[in-house]
Order: sequence, then structure tokens, then C-alpha cells
Amino acid sequence: MLNEIAQDAQDRMGKSLEALATNLRKIRTGRAHPSILETVHISYYGSAVPLSQVANISVEDGRTLSISPWESNLVPDIEKAIMKSDLGLNPSTAGAVIRVPMPALTEETRKGYIRQARHEAENGRVSIRNIRRDANGDIKDLLKEKEITEDDARRGEDQIQKLTDKFIADVDKLLQDKETDLMEI
Repeated sequence: MLNEIAQDAQDRMGKSLEALATNLRKIRTGRAHPSILETVHISYYGSAVPLSQVANISVEDGRTLSISPWESNLVPDIEKAIMKSDLGLNPSTAGAVIRVPMPALTEETRKGYIRQARHEAENGRVSIRNIRRDANGDIKDLLKEKEITEDDARRGEDQIQKLTDKFIADVDKLLQDKETDLMEI
């Protein structure tokens, strides 16, 4: 019973960490990276598909992404999707290739992105703590129903706390890496 609760908590905390990593990737740094465009979807034969499924995205140089659509008729759609994406990017088309220059980050925008990253990290921590609360509640329910002893309950809660500490340390590491990335010029 306790192992199932701990395993479920670990799986859910892992998913929270993955969600945080995805959210942090959306915060752009000054460097070009294809993952910046992961959230961009375009209409392709009536359904919204990720940009990476209809085009090749590569890094041309440190500050420019190059997008080569597999079908040339998609160029205007891709351009519109990038402009509407809320990423603050302005693509330029040269024939069948779309170039997306990354604007340089000012000190003010860097600080704004760091605030955003810290907010995302705090949301991740809250999510992990909520999972801990749920797992501890499950353990207390088992104790009330006399399915486990008090010693087992204490051991289970300690195990959940160790998991929580580990995942919160992982959140802090992700945040630290992102802040370092943002402050690089």
C-alpha cells in the first residue's frame, strides 16, 4: 500500500517537473534554439499541428532560426503562426526559407523573464507540495482504517517528504540553470 502511494506521488511529481521544464523552455533567452517554437501550431489540412511536424527547424547562427517547410504553400501560414504566437518574434521570408532573428534582450526584459521563470518555478513547487499533501492524506486514511500501523504511517510520510525534498531541489536546479542562461550576454 505505502509503496503504491509513494510510487504514485513520485510519478505525479515527475510530471510536474516535466511541465515546469516545458514552461521554462518557452521563456526565450537571447540565443536561438528550436524549442522556442515548440508551442507554435499551424493549420495543416484542417487540423492544428506543431510547426516541427511540417517543417525543418534549424539554428542558422547564434541568433537566427531557419525554418524550411516541407511544402512551399505553407510559408505564409507559418509566418502568420509565428507572428501570432506571442513570442515577440518577427519572421522574414526569403523564397521557401523563413528566417526568425532573435532580438537581443535588454536588461529590463532579462529581469522580466527571470521574474516569469521564478513564478513558474514557484508554481512547480506548489504543485509538488500539493502532491505531498494528497499522499500524506492517503496514508492518514489507511491509518484511520487500521490497515497500517503508526510506525508504517510515519515511515511512509518520511518517504514522501524525502521525495518532495528531492523534487523541489530539482525545481531549484532548473530555475538556477534558466537564470544563468538568461543573464548570459
